[in-house]
Amino acid sequence: MKILVIEDEDSLREVMVRSLEKERYRVEWAADYPAALWKINDYQYDCIVLDIMLPGGNGLSLLEELKNMRKRDSVIIVSAKDSIDDKVRGLDLGADDYLTKPFHLAELNARIKSIIRRKQQDGEMDLSYANITVYPDRHAVYIDGVELPLNRKEFALLYYFVANPERLLSKDTLAESVWGDYIDQADSFDFIYSQVKNLRKKLKTAGAQPEIKAVYGFGYKMINEE
Repeated sequence: MKILVIEDEDSLREVMVRSLEKERYRVEWAADYPAALWKINDYQYDCIVLDIMLPGGNGLSLLEELKNMRKRDSVIIVSAKDSIDDKVRGLDLGADDYLTKPFHLAELNARIKSIIRRKQQDGEMDLSYANITVYPDRHAVYIDGVELPLNRKEFALLYYFVANPERLLSKDTLAESVWGDYIDQADSFDFIYSQVKNLRKKLKTAGAQPEIKAVYGFGYKMINEE
């Protein structure tokens, strides 16, 4: 799962990023309005942690942009301004929650988990397809009730496949789902090929009913033919 932290205060941003990475989220960040606008325009996130006061613009304007783009990224506003007007406007613009600085990192993490479950998985703790069950909050996968050990990138890929069953997914989309905007650090196509190959082998060995099918020249699709 991918989180975007939009915060201009360096020390707080670094602490939030480290804390969320320890929870095994893939975390990206932006320190000003232009950088944040570029990221929300080009990428999708499971949750955006958004400061209101930003260099070059206002966080509430970013919420308006998300609304205009018709994006469904979950948003938690964090701000030192404990203003009822800001809270009301932010929630009216589509924010899912509001935290006033200072806050405990444990509370931020709990609210992110709650929002992701509620908005992406209809409040359920797990995500299932056929006999595969994924627990995003624990980064655990079970096949017919037996846990399947996966590395971090294999888990990220499987989560994306299970969240998008029977949907044709391009190699670029899959690479971005694992690497975010850092896919230029590796040959994304070779990386995806090797990771999907390993994941398919592990799923087959574990007795998973769904299969990841290659679609020549485009990408992959998870299907269940049983």
